[in-house]
Amino acid sequence: MKIGSVLTLELKKAGKKMETYRCKIIEKSEHYLFIDYPINEKTKKTSFIPKGTVLRALFMDEKQNLYAFKTEIVAKVKLTVPGIAIKLPGDDLKRIQRREFVRVEAAIDVAIHSKNNSFSPIVTVSTDISGGGLSVILPHGKTMEGDGPLDLWLTLDMQSGEYFYINAEAELVFIKEQDTHVHTASLKFINLLKEDQHKIIRFSFEKQREARKKELSI
Repeated sequence: MKIGSVLTLELKKAGKKMETYRCKIIEKSEHYLFIDYPINEKTKKTSFIPKGTVLRALFMDEKQNLYAFKTEIVAKVKLTVPGIAIKLPGDDLKRIQRREFVRVEAAIDVAIHSKNNSFSPIVTVSTDISGGGLSVILPHGKTMEGDGPLDLWLTLDMQSGEYFYINAEAELVFIKEQDTHVHTASLKFINLLKEDQHKIIRFSFEKQREARKKELSI
């Protein structure tokens, strides 16, 4: 974790949906991380979390590995900017094990635009998604001609009730005809912002947990 790294903080309140916050590391010491005031990802407003609150923090390193650890709000601090001191992880720092990017089945709203106007805009839904790309259904009569870059707009519906709207650049990998004669297009993200990739990975893990719960309830 370096100064300037983005942290996602998760707070589960009794009887309520999980709240998530985004912040940056502004300084660090031997025992503490100093972060700017967290922004609630749902309201987009600065939040003041009480001292003693226990949170789960997640961050991604330079190699795109995702880590999580438990931490606690220790104190308010005033450095170059006002901030908060939280505990550094101890032995509980855990790397979240996953394949290069976990691909999960998910139907999310997707809008696709050709940057060189080689085809008309497409509004559709995905069949699966991962931190590296996604597959989408090609509506009947729609094509994706040309090999230029694509602009994607995605809507992620999180378990917390939050909606993340992501604009990403992508390229077409291939188009496949399914047994049902429905065509799907496989798209690969290009130069995806780490912050947006982190949100997609979180979304993927949530979908995995949902699938496991359904399997256990059968």
